[in-house]
Amino acid sequence: MTYLTRFATPALLALTLAIAPQTGLAETLSLQAPVAVESLSKSKQTEPGLYITAAEAGRILEDKANVALIDVRTPSETMLIGYPTPAAANIPSKLVDPELEFNAKKGVYMMVDNPTFVEEMQAWLASDAASGVDTLMIMCRSGSRSAAAIGKLVEAGVDVTLYNVVDGFEGDKNDDGVRAVNGWRNAGLPWTYKVRKGLWPGHN
Repeated sequence: MTYLTRFATPALLALTLAIAPQTGLAETLSLQAPVAVESLSKSKQTEPGLYITAAEAGRILEDKANVALIDVRTPSETMLIGYPTPAAANIPSKLVDPELEFNAKKGVYMMVDNPTFVEEMQAWLASDAASGVDTLMIMCRSGSRSAAAIGKLVEAGVDVTLYNVVDGFEGDKNDDGVRAVNGWRNAGLPWTYKVRKGLWPGHN
């Protein structure tokens, strides 16, 4: 039982529960265009229930020193497809393994969990680079891998506020199968191919 549920009046408790996300975490970011959970596929939903678009993430990063953007795509993706210039770190939640079965229907190699993802995230949060950071915006290609990554962090008890960037770096596909609908890159936000020193913690 939390301090709130033990000592709050019934009226105050009802109001608090009505405005709080499903997990009871307080919304810490003032969003101009909140994301409606009912608009998200199940694969993009998270236990904390905190969501943000890439366009709004770019705005938030300009004036919130306590917020960091973490890219959980593979290092190959960040190097060859690009990544947000203000990303604090690239810590992959999954890795491509060409030795696994090729999915001909989807035209992709299978991905496997990065076995040290949580440990790498915890190490980054304990580093000087994360000083003062209490809120993370987690980004992948289009919002599903990032949701799964948040699930792993929640399960491990990582004590930060976790937002899923629901449209990711490349965004969702249009009717022609092109990722041109939304996402960081399509929003005209700053990005680069050039990997900077420190982007991959522990590897440079």
